Amino acid sequence: MTQCEAIGENRLALRGEHNRGAVGPARGLDRVDQSIIEALQKNGRESFRRIAAEVGVSEATVRARYSRLCDGNILQVTGVTNPLELGFDAQAMVGIRTTGAPEPVADEIAKWDEAGYVVVTAGQYDILVELVCADRRQLLELTNKIRSLAGVASTESFLYLALWKQLYDWGARVDGRSVKRSAVKESVG
Repeated sequence: MTQCEAIGENRLALRGEHNRGAVGPARGLDRVDQSIIEALQKNGRESFRRIAAEVGVSEATVRARYSRLCDGNILQVTGVTNPLELGFDAQAMVGIRTTGAPEPVADEIAKWDEAGYVVVTAGQYDILVELVCADRRQLLELTNKIRSLAGVASTESFLYLALWKQLYDWGARVDGRSVKRSAVKESVG
């Protein structure tokens, strides 16, 4: 096992039930997988029976594919909310600069319940973290906690004032390329 594989396995072990974990190489999806994903992005409560009819496969196929996509950490169907409308008074994106490799810092922050989004980036910041907090006091405590982590050089916080747009319906890629939904329906159906 190479060192990169060992690091990847360690990161995979950190995944919790609600923690998507590190992103690995793209997995191969076919047009049926893509159609199931897109149907659920449009309506996460859509019945397998209706999806099967639209895609042109059996309900059992949709159920099996859905399970495989979820087990493979490709798909997660969940209710998406606006935390600011639910009474969480402080939501922010925090840009973090590290003194070394960003992965250990990202791994630590990804364990926190308040961190709903943790991504290693290229550019001005090494890591971006979205925090959802009960109030500004908790946000301050968490940003101070980030600053105290080994390897953190600096942070910059961007407090959310209003959530203007939040969509998760970008579709899926098949064989390394995006396929328009209408083309999928024509070729699968």
